Amino acid sequence: MTRRPVALVIGAENAISLTVVRELGEHGVEVHGVARDPKGIATASRHCTAVIARPDGPASTWLPDLIARTGARAVFAISEGDLIDLATLPQRVGDCHLLVPRPDRLERVIDKARTLAMAEQAGLRVPQTWQPQPGEDFPARTVAMQYPLIAKWANPPDIMPVLEQAGLEWLKTEYVHTPRELMALLDRYAPIDRWPLIQQYCRGVGLGQMLYMQHGQATLRFQHRRLHEWPPEGGVSTLCRAEPAGDHAAQMALSEKLLRALDWEGQAMVEYRHDPETGDYWLMEVNGRYWGSLPLAWHCGAHFAWEAYRRTVLGQTEPAPAPRDDLRARYMVPETKRLARVLMTPGRIDDPFFRRRPITDLLAYVAGFFDPRARYYVFTPVDPRPWLRDLAQMVRKVVRRGS
Repeated sequence: MTRRPVALVIGAENAISLTVVRELGEHGVEVHGVARDPKGIATASRHCTAVIARPDGPASTWLPDLIARTGARAVFAISEGDLIDLATLPQRVGDCHLLVPRPDRLERVIDKARTLAMAEQAGLRVPQTWQPQPGEDFPARTVAMQYPLIAKWANPPDIMPVLEQAGLEWLKTEYVHTPRELMALLDRYAPIDRWPLIQQYCRGVGLGQMLYMQHGQATLRFQHRRLHEWPPEGGVSTLCRAEPAGDHAAQMALSEKLLRALDWEGQAMVEYRHDPETGDYWLMEVNGRYWGSLPLAWHCGAHFAWEAYRRTVLGQTEPAPAPRDDLRARYMVPETKRLARVLMTPGRIDDPFFRRRPITDLLAYVAGFFDPRARYYVFTPVDPRPWLRDLAQMVRKVVRRGS
């Protein structure tokens, strides 16, 4: 009997990696999950053939041996940190393909300021952005900015250890409403002489355009709209819906143009704020790793991990099937947290344009269980064990807190 081809998924612990495991397994690939936590939800999938405890140290010290022992033909990584680590290795180790971006390309998309500059050159609309530098006239710059603003670090993996050493908390985003608030934020980070990117807040809904790029051309496209996020003012997508392929066509062409300018290969999501009233699309960032809403793409038949595997490892060139565009997906644990925040403490939501509709949100939450278009990030009837494990872990957490 011929053995199925093997793929390693590094970071097999969350809903994103669970989707990659399911996707590859459904296409006949034997998946070995490499995880720090062997009890993560991804390793519970029926498509995860083997669970490997992740060794300590950089991948260069243990991955080549693991590839030799398993006969893996491909390696996938989920987190940005793992992408950075694996990017330092050769693109191939023997017959195994490391399906991660090369270091120069990865650096371009991680550096948000650089991405925005290249996007502006490519003709995309970008928000007013300021990267504070030592010696600048901060009071003058704070007056010149268009409020409200969002502060976010341009290169999170680079700044996190610096903040930790200085005893400062890493915050993914902060909302800034006045020049005084901005000066307070700048003063907070003055001891390390490093500051987050300061960006104009853009009204609208989150729109993600996902593309798989090969040799400068998109071979797979999918797009979705963010309906809910956790935290509510911006974060992980907890409820999203597919957008028809014919919508936002001009913007999809610009997304492909930007990825071509970045010389990008592989999967990426170009994230926008889209204002339906004005028709404006404001670029937020390019996400070069597998993204949080990947389960929706999988449910719709847009299989990005399989696209990488079949084109790179198998050399297939035929077009991918057109995905569905009539489904929506819910990430139930953070979606429930979001509802609790909206109902119980709406004053904590620090988004100047957040619509507070607690009763409407409660009714929609309940109605979602009866929506035939609804799918779930973790639960699926044909592979229920990840959901059961997730549920058991939640119950244990509640019991520990109550004891």
